[in-house]
Amino acid sequence: MAKNVLGGELITCSESPMTGYFRTGKCDTCGDDKGMHMVCAQMTEKFLEFSKERGNDLTTPMPAYNFPGLRSGDFWCLCLSRWIEAHEAGVAPNVKLSATHTSVLEFVDLDILKSYAVG
Repeated sequence: MAKNVLGGELITCSESPMTGYFRTGKCDTCGDDKGMHMVCAQMTEKFLEFSKERGNDLTTPMPAYNFPGLRSGDFWCLCLSRWIEAHEAGVAPNVKLSATHTSVLEFVDLDILKSYAVG
């Protein structure tokens, strides 16, 4: 059973839209997940624009990949490196701690994550 950054069971990040590396709704991971999709983040306009400017357009639907496109307010399992990059740029989205994988703590201090806590 995967754990979250608070030490409890990893809960669902989002099922609408369906997220996660395994598309189970959870920000679970494995060795094949090169992007480390472990941060359950609530999208904002600023972050979506930032990501698009960095070459990862999360707003445009891609039906071939069953991807609806994201809007402000949606929760999504973000790549750890993109969240850190956004944090350093001052545009990181808020984080659902109970749905963020414990492995994130190897790279980001819990106090930093708590400063972005939502729901």
